[in-house]
Amino acid sequence: MRRAIPADAPALAVIHVAAWHAAYRGIVPDSYLEQFTVEGRTKRFREFVNDSAAKTYVAEFDGRIAGFLTLGACRDSDVKRSTTGEIWGIYILPEVWRRGVGRFLCEQGQNMFASMNFTAATLWVLEANLPARGFYEAMGFKADGATKELILGIPLTAIRYRKRLR
Repeated sequence: MRRAIPADAPALAVIHVAAWHAAYRGIVPDSYLEQFTVEGRTKRFREFVNDSAAKTYVAEFDGRIAGFLTLGACRDSDVKRSTTGEIWGIYILPEVWRRGVGRFLCEQGQNMFASMNFTAATLWVLEANLPARGFYEAMGFKADGATKELILGIPLTAIRYRKRLR
């Protein structure tokens, strides 16, 4: 795993768009997903990887970037931000799902949080995204009761998960 650089933007965009289209089809309207393009995401990632609020890391599988993790301090106002990290996103190429890339990224993120003296980690997941919820639950995260509405073509509910760290 290594820190993402602007030159990784095209690969990050391909992963992000492919993962969104595979994971959110049937949850997010197709009309919204169609607007989520590699070209648009590439531009955004070129700017985003230098963002000081979040750090993005890439993982390789079979010699190519196959997934990424973005993390930072928790953005929620109802938590103690000095001790709580947030996984802003983990996205993996669909063809390598269930090959350990997501587990590796999630574990590495938790290790980074622990090294930064965070005592808890949070993340948000769409309520209807049952496979992602199952993954995070298998990683030891538990829904903490917080929800928020996201507008992704239609209103959707996101659930916050939390895990205490060592």
